[in-house]
Amino acid sequence: MSKLEVRNLTQTFVQKAEQLPVLDDLNFSVDDGEFVALLGPSGCGKSTLFNIISGLLAPDTGEIYLNSERISGNTGDFAYMQQKDLLLPWRTVLRNVLIGPEIQGEPLDTAKEEAQQRLVQLGLSGFENSYPTQLSGGMRQRVALVRTLLFRKEFLLLDEPFGALDAMTRTVMQSILLDIWAEARQTVLLITHDIEEALLLADKIYVFTARPATLKAEIPVPLPRPRNVTDTALIHLKSELLALLQVEMSRVFDAD
Repeated sequence: MSKLEVRNLTQTFVQKAEQLPVLDDLNFSVDDGEFVALLGPSGCGKSTLFNIISGLLAPDTGEIYLNSERISGNTGDFAYMQQKDLLLPWRTVLRNVLIGPEIQGEPLDTAKEEAQQRLVQLGLSGFENSYPTQLSGGMRQRVALVRTLLFRKEFLLLDEPFGALDAMTRTVMQSILLDIWAEARQTVLLITHDIEEALLLADKIYVFTARPATLKAEIPVPLPRPRNVTDTALIHLKSELLALLQVEMSRVFDAD
């Protein structure tokens, strides 16, 4: 059963008095408990899509369905981790990650226990009382991920959650995210520019065209986890994805 359906979505912005089409008749679905990755050229509209799904932005046309019901605006059903960490500088790490439980009126004693466990799990033990300005960019991103998880939503929107991390830390974080997903079976929609990351994590990959984005291809990843970038099947899928994306990247540069 589809958890999320995006139907005929279009979006155009006005930039310097000119029309800038961003999304063009975009259609796709995400099944309940599925881990789906979105790939496409930079600037093609993936983050705009997340803003529409989460209710931060209204589309020009098109519809979004969650659990077979049409949604519009902020429904509170999504935990959304944006590219920027958006941590509140006047709050400590612990108080930043507790924003979700505070907003939802949950008992903070229980929430603090889970927060401490997640901070340890993501390598942030000992930084509970630090402020965002005292952390590296990668650490701030990890704090933002803990905050997102503590909203305890069934659907996660993750916009390049590991983009600011070094290669080794990113590998560890990918493994941790998979463990968390396997434990809770949340539905995950992930934006990434890293083909290997998409292949290591996702059940299915949607490839978007250059702006204005529409769906170019749907690539299932029917490989058992944990996966290895040296696996022959994964290498084959990587080649297929590279070929698709290279065509779209050439369109970006031709347009420039």
